[in-house]
Amino acid sequence: MSTAPPPSARGTAPFGEHRTWYRVTGDLRSGRPPLVVAHGGPGSTHDYLLSLAALAESGHAVVHYDQLGNGGSTRLPDRGDDFWTVQLFLDELDNLLRHLGIADGYVLYGHSWGGMLAAKHASTAPPGLRGLVIANSPASYPLWLQEMKVLREQLPPDVDATLRRHEEAGTTDTDEYFAAMRVFYDKHVCRVLPWPRDFFASFMEIHHDPTVYHSMNGPTEFHVIGTLRDWSVEDCLAGIAVPTLLLSGRHDEATEATVRPFQEGIEGARWEIFEESSHVPHLEEPERFTAVMKDFLKEVERG
Repeated sequence: MSTAPPPSARGTAPFGEHRTWYRVTGDLRSGRPPLVVAHGGPGSTHDYLLSLAALAESGHAVVHYDQLGNGGSTRLPDRGDDFWTVQLFLDELDNLLRHLGIADGYVLYGHSWGGMLAAKHASTAPPGLRGLVIANSPASYPLWLQEMKVLREQLPPDVDATLRRHEEAGTTDTDEYFAAMRVFYDKHVCRVLPWPRDFFASFMEIHHDPTVYHSMNGPTEFHVIGTLRDWSVEDCLAGIAVPTLLLSGRHDEATEATVRPFQEGIEGARWEIFEESSHVPHLEEPERFTAVMKDFLKEVERG
């Protein structure tokens, strides 16, 4: 079970014909902007980010939610690629902010794919956005794919050969592919072994219902063949005008080359690199992560 503090509220927000599941920790009316957490994937769940709920101790309520298609939100396993779009998830985020009554004041934390989503949201200059955290996110999938090639070349030759053999044959659902995939994941996604329960929970959620992940991403983090393979947010970064914190790990699959466009494109963005982390520093270096986040939230409050 998670060690996250218990929620102060849980529910679902109507979103067209569907529903978005959410969890609130703390008081949304505390006077301090709540932290809204957008998870990765696409097609993951909030579980692996649950430890962020402890930040509610700083007086900022924390809102987790499951994006449409996964977790506690409406599952739509029969929908095709044309349904799962970036705009769908931007609309879902806007809808949730309105439903919770926090659209006039909030901080947005986006992890991995969620960071790209958050950047796109922030680039539209929503009047209630007070601060932005882009965590372990690439600025573009083409850049991500270039860096995946670099990281894969550093794997043991037999591991990469196994991966490529199954990718070319379309047999990425086999045990042999999974075992080879774990070599990459244990090095560049989560270096805490065994994997923390919250992280494993999200991983298994994708495994049990990969509809969104396979449609938009592909079978793995490093074999991106889905609809997002050509997507980038680099062209909209100049529109972000709120305090922005960038987070990444020294061993991250989101390498420095994929994160650098955020620093170059967002005026005043601050970049913190976690030396002992890969893709989930909130689990790999939790004490430093908490300190960095609390400092940033204080900075946002100071305006």
